[in-house]
Amino acid sequence: MRRIIINTCIDTYRKNIRRRTEDLEVAFELHNEDADAISQCSEQEILDAIQQLSPAYRAVFNLYVVEGYSHKEIADTLDITESTSRSNLVKARMKLKALLTDSYDENGR
Repeated sequence: MRRIIINTCIDTYRKNIRRRTEDLEVAFELHNEDADAISQCSEQEILDAIQQLSPAYRAVFNLYVVEGYSHKEIADTLDITESTSRSNLVKARMKLKALLTDSYDENGR
């Protein structure tokens, strides 16, 4: 009997935890109407930042984001592993974010 009650309580808790809406209401209240630094950059600033990436990062970024290739296709094309392609994309995005944020801070927007 004890085990049945415990399992029923756990099942009820798990079912209710998925339906919590107060977290959504709190998240909505935290929403900031101000645009972030990246969305306020011009097209030329973004292209200049992409040009500052290393050739390997720029190639993977362009093939994945602009051309729409999969990591497998990029790996085959550049003769690298899929994990290297993923890693280069993550590093390229981080570098771009840093470059664009720094540019945003320097221009005082």
